[in-house]
Amino acid sequence: MAYDPVARHRAIEKKVVRGDLRKYYRFRTDRWYGGIATADCVGCGLLCKFCWVRDPILFNPKKEGRFYAPHEVARKLLSKARKKGFTQLRLSGGEPTIGKSHLLRLLDNLRWEGHLFILETSGILIGSDESYPQDLAAFPFLHVRVSIKGCDRTEFTMLTNSKPEGFELQLRALEHLFNAGVSCNPAVMVSFSSPKKLEMLRRRIFAMAPPLMEEFEEEELILYPHVLDRLNRFRLSYRTAFRPDNVPPESA
Repeated sequence: MAYDPVARHRAIEKKVVRGDLRKYYRFRTDRWYGGIATADCVGCGLLCKFCWVRDPILFNPKKEGRFYAPHEVARKLLSKARKKGFTQLRLSGGEPTIGKSHLLRLLDNLRWEGHLFILETSGILIGSDESYPQDLAAFPFLHVRVSIKGCDRTEFTMLTNSKPEGFELQLRALEHLFNAGVSCNPAVMVSFSSPKKLEMLRRRIFAMAPPLMEEFEEEELILYPHVLDRLNRFRLSYRTAFRPDNVPPESA
């Protein structure tokens, strides 16, 4: 049965947020974006059938990870970045817009550090809260990557088991972020979509805000072993994908 994506985000929030504290399960550096320090948070309001996060973390947010204050997350990210000489930071793993106060305080802690901060999000909470883009606009070093699940409402529900209205919230997030002056781009999971549906989505986003097409990103599956297991479990077929050892440089 399809679930309400906003309600599920709020339910997960109760398990992974305590005041300004938020749960994380690891801090790391990686090759993505040409080199970046990442904090992986616990808890997401979507149940994507292709998600790369491992089952224990995805399905047991109350038990996994530990709580960190915003200044602790900032310190860990900066330490990781300095050791590698990276100038980019990000939140990933779960849904980083869960725990709005925590996120805003984290960004405030990084305001004068001179790094680009990339926020990877489904956009569900940003699309459902008109004040969220305005709050994020206070941080000019922020870039929001809105990860869109599929190319239309039907694909969104097929991939997430969520109600189709969630697809519209993702596009609304993009529109509101753009209108608020927040640097952002759409990153569309295309591995399950036909070229025709992708083109229809591209036209829709172009009509909404033409500049968003300058950084339109086509995201494809990376077939980690646990991702393959999940796809097999859901009997989900894909059209395109990369092996972990064969991801092209432009996608890293």
